[in-house]
Amino acid sequence: MNPVHDELRETVREKYAAVARGTSLTCCSPCGDTEINMIGDAYDGVEGYVADADLGLGCGLPVEHAGLREGQTVLDLGSGAGLDAFVARRIVGASGRVVGVDFTPDMARKARENAEKLGYTNVEFMEGDIEALPLEAQSVDVIISNCVLNLVPDKARAFAEMARVLRPGGHFCISDIVVRGELPDDIRKSAEMYAGCVAGALDEVAYLDLLRGAGFSHVHVVRERPIETSLTTALWSITVCGSR
Repeated sequence: MNPVHDELRETVREKYAAVARGTSLTCCSPCGDTEINMIGDAYDGVEGYVADADLGLGCGLPVEHAGLREGQTVLDLGSGAGLDAFVARRIVGASGRVVGVDFTPDMARKARENAEKLGYTNVEFMEGDIEALPLEAQSVDVIISNCVLNLVPDKARAFAEMARVLRPGGHFCISDIVVRGELPDDIRKSAEMYAGCVAGALDEVAYLDLLRGAGFSHVHVVRERPIETSLTTALWSITVCGSR
């Protein structure tokens, strides 16, 4: 057990529970004296979009680059209210399956309510920790995630869990926040910034190296853009894909 990691997890859980309940408008406000819009209008026109599941928490469109096919089993890490899971479900169809995992009970509950309203019986939302996924080994075809893994304290363990649950030949496509350059120490030390997807971000090279170290191959960035903020110019949103 790591007391610092436990404290960070609890900070993140409380922050995202408040977002799910509607008592906090966004994960990224306040972040010091600024509010960071990670995603903007990227979901405009995306098929499968569900407004009730959009809490403005993403930083990319991982499904766009995930190469999903009908009948596949997809795992969404940090599934929130279900937005990316529902977009993925449109592609994999009724013969496919989408499983969302989120460690905030309020988020998992909200996602289940959204799925029930939509009548989706092949989309499941589970409460669980990305560092210890509640899934069997080699049980999913594709993993997606949207601006969540930067919140995980032990990223090497999370990436190892991704490799464990992917079937041989499976692949992942995740959007996340990384650092290019130096992140100021006062940001690194702020738990509130961590919950806002900022302080937990890794150096991009280190992030990609951890993915390769977990056993993934063909790890490559398919999309990138700077995150505009008055706090720092070092933050970038990337979408990275790789295979098992």
